[in-house]
Amino acid sequence: MARLLQQIDETNRRDHSYLDEGDDCHFLYEYTAGQGWRGGETNQLIHNLQKKRSDCGYHYKAPAIARCAHDLSSVLNADWLAQATLVPVPPSKIKADPAYDDRMVQVCRAIRAASPPDVRELVEQIASTDTFKGGNRKSPAELKQNYRIAESQLPNLRGIVGIFDDVLTTGSHFKAVKEMILERAPQVRVIGLFVARRAIPNPFSDLSQDDLLKL
Repeated sequence: MARLLQQIDETNRRDHSYLDEGDDCHFLYEYTAGQGWRGGETNQLIHNLQKKRSDCGYHYKAPAIARCAHDLSSVLNADWLAQATLVPVPPSKIKADPAYDDRMVQVCRAIRAASPPDVRELVEQIASTDTFKGGNRKSPAELKQNYRIAESQLPNLRGIVGIFDDVLTTGSHFKAVKEMILERAPQVRVIGLFVARRAIPNPFSDLSQDDLLKL
């Protein structure tokens, strides 16, 4: 896969219902919705990155974490990293839960830089929840009800806060974390950085104009 950081703009924002023009979000790859791990190299990477301890093939998770960190390292400017605090989106399980998965914390901490990146678990979940799949997705306001700021992580934030997650879907988690950070630190610039964005295939992309006229 070619590595080039891309931006969410008017051409693709429609796939992410909670994002608006004021959201500065960037991604590396596109994850094809509805095709699972068979949907291509990016789908396979994300599938491995999200594996649970009980899943078959769990040993693929660590290489997927390393791959994501390597690919992000190759596109993130050293000067930018020196000015940024990296904030992973909190996972669906709290740290005391046996199913807690800190994959994005590991990815952020493994990003190569002249000095270790400033990684903070600034926003955390209050109680464990189910993983959001398919249509079972909450709004930013609903997510914020189960989020809190980790007070010990708040002082001396750098001027840029990069919110990191594996896949950008509706944008609800990004918006919830962004809003909570800006409520407490309105002086910072918040951007979103994702390994992949979910691309929703156009069901009519393979149809000719004649076919469309017949519908």
